[in-house]
Amino acid sequence: MADKSVRQIAPAKGKLGVLTVGLGAVASTFIAGVENVRRGAARPIGSLTQMGTIRLGKRTDNRTPLINEFVDLASLDDLVFGAWDPVPDDCYDACVHCGVLDRHEHVEPIKDFLKGIKPMPAVFEQAYVKRLQGSNVKSGKNKRDLAEQLRKDIRDFKQQHGCDRLVMVWCASTEIFITQGPAHQSLAAFEKAMEANDPSIAPSMLYAWAAIMEGVPFANGAPNLTCDFPAMLDLAKEKGVAIGGKDFKTGQTMLKTVLSPMFKARMLGVAGWYSTNILGNRDGEVLDDPESFKTKEESKLGVLEYILQPKLYPELYGQMYHKVRINYYPPRGDNKEGWDNIDIFGWLGYPMQIKVDFLCRDSILAAPLVLDLAIFFDLAQRAGMSGIQEWLSFYFKSPQAAAELYPEHDLFIQLTKLKNTLRWMKGEAQITHLGIEYYESE
Repeated sequence: MADKSVRQIAPAKGKLGVLTVGLGAVASTFIAGVENVRRGAARPIGSLTQMGTIRLGKRTDNRTPLINEFVDLASLDDLVFGAWDPVPDDCYDACVHCGVLDRHEHVEPIKDFLKGIKPMPAVFEQAYVKRLQGSNVKSGKNKRDLAEQLRKDIRDFKQQHGCDRLVMVWCASTEIFITQGPAHQSLAAFEKAMEANDPSIAPSMLYAWAAIMEGVPFANGAPNLTCDFPAMLDLAKEKGVAIGGKDFKTGQTMLKTVLSPMFKARMLGVAGWYSTNILGNRDGEVLDDPESFKTKEESKLGVLEYILQPKLYPELYGQMYHKVRINYYPPRGDNKEGWDNIDIFGWLGYPMQIKVDFLCRDSILAAPLVLDLAIFFDLAQRAGMSGIQEWLSFYFKSPQAAAELYPEHDLFIQLTKLKNTLRWMKGEAQITHLGIEYYESE
């Protein structure tokens, strides 16, 4: 039975501007992909908002609409794209350089469209991403000045393109590892630190601050600290802005969030889990720096700890050895290989092994996540859901959650949470999968 308390959601009318921080492999593949889909040249495979369905009511009710028919979502035709990047390449040149998409089939036919998307000068400092350089970079008297320039970019883009709403998605590189400090504890301290050029204020934080100040939802697709600290959380609640992250869940970690729940569900032990990756794109080059890798490592390592819960099951997971490696290997380009060796044990402690070799395409997996996050964060904003959007943890390796909660990593629990949130928005009953009513005698 439907719940009568339907949440008020503003209609998805007019243009939605999607601003990406970064116009590299992920962002250019996302933008070119959407345009190919809009022209009928491809299908939006991998996108829940475009191809996913949602069950409503009992299994016997046979109510399973597409998600984008059940909830009022922004249409692909209404999306307008903008970006910042320290590299001055337009979206066409970025697609050609990154080499993710077939140039003849998916890039040249939309060349004029892609040429029209030129990156705005970025807030960029090499100290935070040591393996990158760029000439398309803002200058200012301090970090507060740079953040104010970003705010102006946001306002100008909205006006120039006639957008009704905006959303920002971080698609740029992984910054060096930064822990919370005094500058992150309050908005006053954060803004004072911006003015003082405090090194604990990374460029990604300036983008998040600018977005929130302009009322623009912000999704963090990298493991950077960015908006996961008290000052930014308080600001998001104060301004009524939806935020969330961190780090797109694409290849190897996606598999971990599927396999590890299986082990726990069947009470199978895990003695060790060794993961290594080779990739040759800009992301691989950035992660070849130990300080940037440290940020990514923290994101990847936390998954098993939260899913397997070794404190609850010390005999099964208390002595588990978990190692993650990322290796830059230029010949692979964007075609990443994620290799896992998993040592498990079962009945009476007898050992077994599982080996997984995932030959994936990093940006092909990430592009539909950018689309879904842009559309769902816009929905959350229109529904008045400010602050952390934990219901979108499905898309992140290291999902943000309220301070008193541990993050949920199990992919299927995350999907249930996402769909139940959509049901809740529309006043539909939650689905628990109990089903006992089918077997009870009257």
